[in-house]
Formats: sequence, structure tokens, C-alpha cells
Amino acid sequence: MAPSRDFYDTLGVSRDVSVDDLQRAYRKLARTYHPDVNKDPGAEERFKDISEAYDVLSDPEQRRRYDAFGPDFRQVPPDVDPQTWARARAGAGAGGGRARGGGGGRARRGGGPAEDEYIRSGGFQDIDLESMFGGMFGGRGGGGFGPIPGADQEAEIELAVEEAYTGGRRTVTLSGPDGSRTLDVTIPPGVTDGQRIRLRGQGGRGGDGATDGDLYLVVRLAPHPRYRVNGRDITVTLPLAPWEAALGASVAVDIPGGEAKVRIPPGTPSGRRLRLKGRGLPHPRGRPGDLYAEARIMVPATLSDEERRLFEQLAAVSTFDPRRQP
Repeated sequence: MAPSRDFYDTLGVSRDVSVDDLQRAYRKLARTYHPDVNKDPGAEERFKDISEAYDVLSDPEQRRRYDAFGPDFRQVPPDVDPQTWARARAGAGAGGGRARGGGGGRARRGGGPAEDEYIRSGGFQDIDLESMFGGMFGGRGGGGFGPIPGADQEAEIELAVEEAYTGGRRTVTLSGPDGSRTLDVTIPPGVTDGQRIRLRGQGGRGGDGATDGDLYLVVRLAPHPRYRVNGRDITVTLPLAPWEAALGASVAVDIPGGEAKVRIPPGTPSGRRLRLKGRGLPHPRGRPGDLYAEARIMVPATLSDEERRLFEQLAAVSTFDPRRQP
């Protein structure tokens, strides 16, 4: 049997890697080895290894168990103490480590419980863990570990700002090492960039009848020509005529949910942000974001004779000097 891979080595990261650095490392490797991009014969297998490593290490609970129990963490019952597990493994190695089928093996001692290996001539049954832990393992044939739940998985979904605002149904196609699949997804109103949408039972397949893992869709908001999003707040550019900015006005502005009226105070300068409270991205369980209309004063590209006459008259009587403003 081939030696177990170390998930940290697979992703080229240290054991204390942060969540953000872990994600960056995964994305870089996934882009390099995805079978749709890399046609090297070994790329698909490498991509599967990368995906499995990231699936485990990106989940806090699975990462904790992997750090505690090593590559076989999925077979360890949830109520086993890591120190008890490590002592049992050390004791098994000291007891000779001979497989019942007659084959031999060695226990390698590494940097801790997560890096040690068991004697692998015939699997975990070779060490008789049931007697060591008082029968807590149970399973088939008195020595098995029972069904293995499927791993949680993660993928990204790109949404327009309008989709994130209103929510709704969306059909997504996901490509993976096992092929493509299409899913109908409900987008809740007000999802933000980086938020995860959970699809129960759509992750990795469980073994021996165990439950399947969950799929988490990470929301990424696509760049928008008009809207800039920061958390739940939205900023939109509001073009104004010079007289609207000078005299004040009430103007309509398009927002992701439709249209809103903005009151322009007299003397509004270009760049001023006018706040529409609660008109940003909605929040199903809290305060919605705000919408900011950023004033931008526009001038006509061409003037009629009457417009030119009026502007010239204004220039003659006005004492306003924009270059002398505080």
C-alpha cells in the first residue's frame, strides 16, 4: 500500500497556515492542475489530491481531527481522546506490530500523532483496537470502523449585484474530477461576497451507506459597471446637471431593487455622498446595508445658442471662483 499523503505537503503549506493563505494555495494549485487546463497524464490525479486536501483542511472540525489523528482521522470515533489514541498506537508498536495474516510491518515515529503511521499489513484490524479501547469501535465483524461519512466540499458561485440583492433560483454547473453536474440553487436575498450557501448532501459520497457530505457555494460578486459593494453597503454614481447641484433637486436613481428618489441639497459639490439608509443589500436577520449616491456634476458637451447666452450671463454676474474655495 502506498504511504499516506500529508495534506499540508500536498498543498505546500505549513501546519499553522491561516485560512486565507490555505485558500490562496489551493486556488493556485487548482488552476495549475485542473484537467480542463492541464492535459498532463498525471494532472487529474494531482487535482484530486489537491481537492481532497483542501476539503479537509478548510473545514475547522476536520482539520482539528486530521491534526490529532493523522490520515486515518475519518475512521476514529468522535469521542476518542487524541492522547489516548497516541498512547494506544505507541503501545501497539512496542508490542511487536505483527499482522495476524503473518505479514510484518513497522510503525514510523514522526513529529506527533498526526504524522505517525500504523502497521499496515492488513489494516486497522491488525492492531486489535477493539480490545484496546474497550469495544468502543464496534462495526462489522467486531473490528471494523463502521460507515465513513462523505467529506464536505466547496465551490465558488459568481453572482451579479442584482442577483445578490433580490435572491432567487439559479442553475449552476460544477466541474470536478468525477465529471460535471448541474444543481438548482436557491439564492437567499442579501447574500454578500464571501458568504457560503450550504447544500446538504451534495458533497462527497459517504461509504457503506453513511451520509453524504455537504457542498458549500462561496459567493463571489461580479464587478458591476454602476455599483460598488462594500459588505452590505452599495455606492452608485449619481450624475447631476450644474443647476441641480447648485439649486437642489429631487432626482431618481437606479438601485439593484428598482428605483429610489434622492434629495439633492442646494450647493452639492461633485463627489459628495448622499446616504439612503437601509437601501443597500438586505439582511434577513439583521440591519440592511445603506446605499450611497455619489454626486458627479456633468456639463453639456454642446450648447444651444440660448444655453450659451445663459451661461455667459451667469459668468458675468457670478462671483464664484472654484479655485479659491476652502
